[in-house]
Amino acid sequence: MKVAKFALAYSALLNVAAAAAEPATPIRLNQVGLIPDASHRAMLSDPSKEPLEWELVDAGNKVVTTGRTQLFGADRFSGEHVHRITFAASASGNYRLRAGDRSSRWFRVAADTYARLPHDALAFFYHQRSGTPIEARFVGDRWARPAGHPREVATCVSGADGNGNRWPGCNSSPNVTGGWYDAGDHGKYVVNGGISLWTLLNLYEVQNARSASIFTDKSARIPEAGNGVSDLLDEARYELEFFLKMQVPEGTRQRLPIGEKRNRPGLTFTEIDTSGMVHHKVGDERWTGIPMRPDKDPERRMLFPPSTSATLNFAATTAQCARIWREIDSAFAAACLSAARRAWAAAMRNPEIYAIADFTGSGGYGDQELNDEFYWAAAELFVTTGDAEYRRALSASPHFSAAIQEAPGWPSVATLGTVSLALHPDAIGEVDATRLRRKIAGAAARYVSEAEQTGYHVPFTGRWGWGSTAVLLNRAMLIALAYDLTGEAKYRDGVVDVMDFILGRNPLDVSFVSGYGARPMQNPHHRFWAHSMDANYPPPPPGALSGGPNQNTSQDDVAKTLKGCAPQTCWADDIRAYSLNEVAINWNAPLVWVSAWLADSRSKDASGERGR
Repeated sequence: MKVAKFALAYSALLNVAAAAAEPATPIRLNQVGLIPDASHRAMLSDPSKEPLEWELVDAGNKVVTTGRTQLFGADRFSGEHVHRITFAASASGNYRLRAGDRSSRWFRVAADTYARLPHDALAFFYHQRSGTPIEARFVGDRWARPAGHPREVATCVSGADGNGNRWPGCNSSPNVTGGWYDAGDHGKYVVNGGISLWTLLNLYEVQNARSASIFTDKSARIPEAGNGVSDLLDEARYELEFFLKMQVPEGTRQRLPIGEKRNRPGLTFTEIDTSGMVHHKVGDERWTGIPMRPDKDPERRMLFPPSTSATLNFAATTAQCARIWREIDSAFAAACLSAARRAWAAAMRNPEIYAIADFTGSGGYGDQELNDEFYWAAAELFVTTGDAEYRRALSASPHFSAAIQEAPGWPSVATLGTVSLALHPDAIGEVDATRLRRKIAGAAARYVSEAEQTGYHVPFTGRWGWGSTAVLLNRAMLIALAYDLTGEAKYRDGVVDVMDFILGRNPLDVSFVSGYGARPMQNPHHRFWAHSMDANYPPPPPGALSGGPNQNTSQDDVAKTLKGCAPQTCWADDIRAYSLNEVAINWNAPLVWVSAWLADSRSKDASGERGR
């Protein structure tokens, strides 16, 4: 019976994904719904310089409450003259807002508003699996496909790069089958995989500490369901096992540039011991076109040289693996810990091997500052092992004492180490853990205060760039942790503000998540979810997050048509718009985290305990 109910619910979402988008409305709200125990805001674009009367009506057309808009005025981020409508609707039901002759869509208030989204957001990773067929019994006929790169024995990149440097390659062709395709292409990257893995594994630890996980065994539609392990961990393990294949064997020597942060003509190559380091990525020799099903990819697969950044991403996440699987699969945990220790030692031996090989066919993910990666890896290894070596390394890092400036992203990962330390006072000690928790709350308070400076009450006043939706969600993670640590309502409201923006309370009146809302994203930059290019290919499944608005409008042909757009409106639902509308694992991971937190979260009562 449960299976049948799940199938019906899943089918309903697929119909939403396939439906034509509804017309835009002037009153913007979260298009999926609202949760009862949080502040509610709607936004109205109107030129009036005076507050406007509004009313909230229920399904029986009865006026529930009335009020006057809060005038924000001209908003540089949306390009609109904004009125805010703040209202209460604690009773579950269907409602509509009216302001003059304008109405919102009907919207639902319900405790289960976020019940399905975390699962669809996590299913994104199954869809992105490389090396295994995506089976109809899990995703339906529409998204089923043969395995992409089912036996991936990759050749080390060699020959002349874009600046004429001749890379010597290596003497092996390892089998690196498996893992997740990173985004809309077929590249697999350890660096971006690192923050994605950390986010999913951190969510497991956060939920485990609450003794409340929505990702129990059999909650996901994946081959591993039913093995007695959280399906969240099953999905993460698929990537971890690929990571383990990317580590360089002992006794390996390679010729690489040392200390070079940028590719330039005339690089010098020096032979070094790369044992224990980790290959930066594997991808196609040349970019492929759209559409392109993974199993039809005609390009030769290229393995890129090891980098210090990839090695430290690997060390951090395999250290997480070691402590999480310790009681679940001791042999796997031991393999992860051994690999993490080897990677740390290799990074210490080779601290300046940067990812600068300039070849086409895959993303760069180059990083010129690695002190944050060293801090993060040391923190994860210390939490897992308690070893003095790692404590000395993290204590010596400026990131251990500095305030958190920005939410984490793949090039800036110090905050990941701080969060892990703060959540493990048993390892770091209560004094330091308390100090680090205050850093998290301090950053969250700063983010929440920024919302008052934006018309749409979004906790972000920076430049809207590539992957802006994930920037918001990574901030929301820290804001959520601040709520868990303090119980202050402003933090929970801040998380809701972010999700409301993602799901429709924005000047475009769109949901940036496929299959969710009246006007969902439908045409992501993706080689398989390419129905707008070829009707034989499917649309995106529900739960995929668009990269979102990007002010850098010189980056693709679609973006170039948007010059002069207000920051929050620099977006197009177009498969060709890779800088605006791609999908990626490091964007969907915080969508999983935040939506799961909202699905599990309730406001705290006066004692600070979660209400249930």
